[in-house]
Amino acid sequence: MTQSLRTGSSRPEILFDISRLLSRADQAIPTGIDRVELAYAHYLLAHRRDKVIFSALHPIGRYATLPFELSERFIEALLLCWDAENTDASPAKLGRQLQNALLFSRGPHPAGPCKHLLVSHHHLTRPRIIEKVLAKYRASFVTMVHDLIPIDYPEYARPREPKRHELRIQTVTRYAESIVTPSEPVSEAMRQRLGAAGRGSIPVHTIPHGVHRHAASDLPPAEAEEPYFVCIGTIEPRKNHLLLLNLWRQMVEEGKKPPRLIVIGKRGWENENIVDMLDRCPKLNSYVSEHNTLPDAEVVRLLKGSRALLFPSFVEGFGLPLAEALSLGVPALCADIPVLREVGEDVVDYLDALDGPGWKRAIQDFAADGVMRQAQMARLQRWSPVSWEKSVEMAVESMDL
Repeated sequence: MTQSLRTGSSRPEILFDISRLLSRADQAIPTGIDRVELAYAHYLLAHRRDKVIFSALHPIGRYATLPFELSERFIEALLLCWDAENTDASPAKLGRQLQNALLFSRGPHPAGPCKHLLVSHHHLTRPRIIEKVLAKYRASFVTMVHDLIPIDYPEYARPREPKRHELRIQTVTRYAESIVTPSEPVSEAMRQRLGAAGRGSIPVHTIPHGVHRHAASDLPPAEAEEPYFVCIGTIEPRKNHLLLLNLWRQMVEEGKKPPRLIVIGKRGWENENIVDMLDRCPKLNSYVSEHNTLPDAEVVRLLKGSRALLFPSFVEGFGLPLAEALSLGVPALCADIPVLREVGEDVVDYLDALDGPGWKRAIQDFAADGVMRQAQMARLQRWSPVSWEKSVEMAVESMDL
């Protein structure tokens, strides 16, 4: 990565889009992309305060800049709320005020040509909006692509998502002057897209997502009388929950008392078979629990008390739960896919996502704190997390912001 040589005064102004944060202001639990946009907003407030102008798209279609002080209060309230450090924070109220400001207030305007930074996929399905923003503010477009999963694996997406995501990627391919992705497989896919569109000179930077070191990291692990494992992620087919649920049922049927399995994540889509197992399989009732809206602090406590994180996904754009687990000193059993190897390096134990017997043997070893688990715990000492501050710093320097 080439480091920027710009001084603070010569850096361009940054028109930073917080449309997704505004749309999620009333949510108590953030998604992965929510965390990304919030981390960038927080970094820009701290390190590009004199250069950042916040902006967003109103639901009725008006795009405008936002009052700086109100935007700052909103971002700080989200940080407090989503970290569970202050449940009295009121991001939803501040978000409504910002939505009103989009319609009725005149926000700041860049003094000259600027860079428009969008790190969510919000409104990329509306290329005319992007085109108008770039023209109005004399901006070049720098953006993040999280994954191409709905295009490459349409069987794992909602029915309408493959076409919608194709439009998002077409918008990026047409307008972007610099692109960031969280993993090399996503970067390579975008380079191929750009090359096919005659824009192969557009730089694509691979910058891993960071790990948020919030106060919950210092919490003690959850106490449990029996060993347990944690699986984190939206309950949808590509996360491969069925593998784990079938293994747990098999262990019960064999007359063995299995460890507990804690499934953390909202229910997603195309997941009827998974939900049927969770809701209607009596053999799992005593050993599998489901939690849809746990605050970060409780997730951290459960991770720290677990035997391991289980991550059997068929495909991922990054693998943030893995990075968060390893940063807490928690081992992991992961599907053997390139993205997760990029995150877990040579520390984690990898298994084919369809290798049921292999997963079963590994789970039983880790439940008993066996040879495999002890070896990974030793390897964990050499794994170093990337902080969100460092991740965003690498990204903004790569994009010359």
